[in-house]
Amino acid sequence: MTMEARGWRGLAIASAFALAGFALLVSLGVWQLQRLAWKEDLIAKIDARAHGAPVPLPSPAQWPSLKPDDYEYRHVTVSGQFEHDKEALVFRASGPGDGLSKPGYLVMTPLRLDDGSHVLIGRGFVPEDSRDPATRAAGQITGAVTVTGLMRAPEPRNAFTPADDPAKNEWFTRDPAAIAAHFSLERTAAFSVDADATPVPGGLPRGGVTVVTIPNDHLSYAFTWFGLAATLVAIFGLVVFRRVRAP
Repeated sequence: MTMEARGWRGLAIASAFALAGFALLVSLGVWQLQRLAWKEDLIAKIDARAHGAPVPLPSPAQWPSLKPDDYEYRHVTVSGQFEHDKEALVFRASGPGDGLSKPGYLVMTPLRLDDGSHVLIGRGFVPEDSRDPATRAAGQITGAVTVTGLMRAPEPRNAFTPADDPAKNEWFTRDPAAIAAHFSLERTAAFSVDADATPVPGGLPRGGVTVVTIPNDHLSYAFTWFGLAATLVAIFGLVVFRRVRAP
């Protein structure tokens, strides 16, 4: 085989690899566009849930079959009695602003329903100097209450999440199952409810602190894959041009 034949054979092999790479990059770009459509639909659904009129909380019989995608940020209303002696404090690096832009806690309090089941209510934010319930006794509402808020899925942990310290009532994720187990709560929902910004005696906890954040970077990812595909075409085209022009 002559050197020229070998050169053309090498170019043919390189062309096959380039074509496969181009097809892969384009398919990844198309996949991201499909994900973009899915994400935009999800964001629209969540926006409608969060800002829609509140609906009754699903009954305890429905809880086991509920999936986060079905209920996350659904605006609901639920009635019961708070069990303040079992409140859990979930650390937050910063509050909602308006004088509370400092470290503190999300106060999660079990709400006992008429049938004895429980739902953890994220009542809102308190600064570190108000972690002791005695400093905000006016806000420890007793008797029957009706809470309106957003259903929330359990908060995931990662490698950087500190370990919870139940003995000190120090938690680092919104995890109803772990909190329920520590306080021996029976029939507790796997989800929680973040209370709306309704007036609370004494002003604490400060409700309405839920941040609805749904990342949507799929369009930029699609441009990245398509851009890489275009770059591959340009570079390979230059290689072929130089090969053809070579004496």
